[in-house]
Amino acid sequence: MTDFANHLLFGWYPYLCLTIFLLGSAIRFDREQYSWRSGSSQLLRRKQLLWGSNLFHVGILIIFLGHLVGLLTPIVVFETLGIPHFAKQLLAMAVGGIAGLMCLAGLLLLLQRRLTDPRIRKTSSFSDIAILYMLLAQLLLGLSTIFVSAQHLDGGEMVKFMTWAQGVLTLQSGNWQVVADVSPIFKMHLVLGMTIFLVFPFTRLVHIWSAPVWYLGRQGYQVVRSRKSIEPAE
Repeated sequence: MTDFANHLLFGWYPYLCLTIFLLGSAIRFDREQYSWRSGSSQLLRRKQLLWGSNLFHVGILIIFLGHLVGLLTPIVVFETLGIPHFAKQLLAMAVGGIAGLMCLAGLLLLLQRRLTDPRIRKTSSFSDIAILYMLLAQLLLGLSTIFVSAQHLDGGEMVKFMTWAQGVLTLQSGNWQVVADVSPIFKMHLVLGMTIFLVFPFTRLVHIWSAPVWYLGRQGYQVVRSRKSIEPAE
């Protein structure tokens, strides 16, 4: 890959994706709140959705948190804690592999369900199906990187990705050069991952922003329905 292509994909493209990801999500929330939903099809076919959805969501949450902590934690933190790079890479390969297989199994169930059930297929938009295929491709690429990582167990490649990701967020110029010589599998994984952020505001993925985490800290309450009849207003 030429320097121009590397500069474009890993120097400029991340900021385009992040900008559209944040601004697009905010604009959609402001202008199209009725479309701000996951578009559940649970009523149409519940059992397969239960298995597929649980496997997919548990797997992808582990993958997301693993990437978030693994890529954005400053390298000096791991060095201070005495965690060698090869140990961190082995852990990432093991946990990421298990979570990736869980997520893949769930995604295949969800994709098969959406494509083969006529009622669900009829209620699915183009973006609903396209984003599932994009996630499938990204999962397969991610699992493929495990075999490439097994050839570099010293952790040096992982340090490159950490340096690149942290450099993007801290606006480091010339940061694209850090990943210019990594395996094409990693490059495809990075580009497709950024592209998912790019299309995020235009898909059902926006419901991630509305995850009800605030329920964890709220006080309990009970809704009570009165037996007393209500007189109609005159």
